[in-house]
Amino acid sequence: MSSGEQGWRDRADVLEGRAIRMPLRNYEDELQLHKTAMKLAEGCRRKADMLSDPSISVATAYDREFEYIAERCKYRLRQVAGDDYEDVARAYIMGERDDLAGELAVYYLEALWRIQRRSTVPGMLFFPLIIRYPDSYTANLRFPHVHTTTESVLFESPEHGEVGPDDPHAQQYFDESQYEQERAADYLRRATWTYREQFPHPDDLPEDVPVYGGIVGAAGRRGSMFTEMLAPVEPDRDRFDEPITEPTLVPAGKEAERTAREYLPSGTEIVG
Repeated sequence: MSSGEQGWRDRADVLEGRAIRMPLRNYEDELQLHKTAMKLAEGCRRKADMLSDPSISVATAYDREFEYIAERCKYRLRQVAGDDYEDVARAYIMGERDDLAGELAVYYLEALWRIQRRSTVPGMLFFPLIIRYPDSYTANLRFPHVHTTTESVLFESPEHGEVGPDDPHAQQYFDESQYEQERAADYLRRATWTYREQFPHPDDLPEDVPVYGGIVGAAGRRGSMFTEMLAPVEPDRDRFDEPITEPTLVPAGKEAERTAREYLPSGTEIVG
């Protein structure tokens, strides 16, 4: 690991209490938001299919989903910081530049690193919040120091457990784990429609009517227990007074406070 990579992996302050706000200036911006949502929905569906397949490990399912998330994050990184986004982030970390592009690059790279760790580091939840408004949307990539929410579906991963094949209850444990994974898979398949409902194709948007939407998700692990959640969110319609033309960082917003109160234990520490 280079010193620059270590740098952005130690910049939780860039994430804390902040969200990225992206403009929705035209049809193409709307289409890119819809495509991002559909990529996330497709990753969710594929993860569900893999959880339903006993021959595929839970670790593999999460690795494949991360590939989908990373693809969209890197697309946004190129938008906000150019093709040399890693160099931009390193320069910001090293104090060689102090601008919005550098800060945005560090935000995304720090978040991406944490997302990748979510299925390998127990006790850390990925708790994203994406809200769309008539002329922009916000992405708040949060990482509470808990492993689940009050509304999550839970399932067991035998490969992360301590029950060996010679254990007298091994078969029962594996059967029950597969049942839990099937239940989680059904939940995730239904969750894909939440993405479609909250972030429709621009051709399906009503004319001359302000459009709002949003989702909050959660995925985490403690030991051999994994957790998943996805739910719609009602946006704060008075949040922004003016449109924007370029990506920027903004305070997390009332929706972040509300979803944390609703889905997390009181007093939970949140990065992002």
